[in-house]
Amino acid sequence: MIIRAYLRASTKEQDANRAREQLKAFALGHDAKITTFYVENESGTTVGRPELQRLISEAQGGEVLLCEAVDRLSRHEHDDWKQLRAQIDGAGLRIVAADMPMTWAALKPIEGDPMLAWMQSAMTNMLLDVMAAFARKDYERRRHVQKQGIEKAKVAGLYRGKAPNQVLHQKIRDMLGGPYSVRKIAHLLGCSPSTVMNVKRMVDKGAIGQA
Repeated sequence: MIIRAYLRASTKEQDANRAREQLKAFALGHDAKITTFYVENESGTTVGRPELQRLISEAQGGEVLLCEAVDRLSRHEHDDWKQLRAQIDGAGLRIVAADMPMTWAALKPIEGDPMLAWMQSAMTNMLLDVMAAFARKDYERRRHVQKQGIEKAKVAGLYRGKAPNQVLHQKIRDMLGGPYSVRKIAHLLGCSPSTVMNVKRMVDKGAIGQA
């Protein structure tokens, strides 16, 4: 069985490989072995994450997409999650989340009883949709709490915002005039595409100069 493991962290400061050994142990505990790891630092709300898209494009029918938890796979809004699920299903991948025992059956599909296999698949898919909705709700709650904290700090005169990385921004400006796409610049400099886009907008508005 081919198992493709997906590891994700939201920012460059976080370790996307944190759960690698955990997933290896999980697979071994089910008499299986991970074939390939796909690792990236991207927000779970980002549509079209490069490594996840590569995983889907390289997959063959009947293979497993293994993740630590559904929130590593998605923190999408409902429509974006449905679109991602359609891509995953279209590639013939079965999702296994290490923290969701209901999904583990995909590692040993039921044979000889089509009705039981269908019922199990239907219940698993429903649970995945529920957990994806919870992941999105948790993301929105965190953002709301963060916004409240920032507003209170502003009122108290304590909020200064996150200082921009001037060295990184200069490198981005240097590359914006070249033949590179936003994603290519982000990949080469080890930052997120959104960071490159923010600098590009400032350059376009004349807020900062381009090299």
